[in-house]
Amino acid sequence: MGFGGISIWQLLIILVIVVLLFGTKKLRNMGGDLGSAIKNFRQSVKDGETEGDTTASQSTESEEGKPLEDKGGRVFDSKATEEKPKEGERQA
Repeated sequence: MGFGGISIWQLLIILVIVVLLFGTKKLRNMGGDLGSAIKNFRQSVKDGETEGDTTASQSTESEEGKPLEDKGGRVFDSKATEEKPKEGERQA
């Protein structure tokens, strides 16, 4: 019994057909390309996590003036700003 009801012999026949269709050189190139793509993806995710950690720790206030939380669960104080209504607008 193999995978999902497919026996080992059926898997070997499928493998032989794939090798005959694509050839070993093309399969090797595709495997190498897939491996390098996975490696690059993992590296970019790792770089993004470290970049995000340093950016969050450097700033204590967001662009909107809302307080940010650090990893310790504390909220930093922010300045409240009051917007003046433009001419022709009513205050709510």
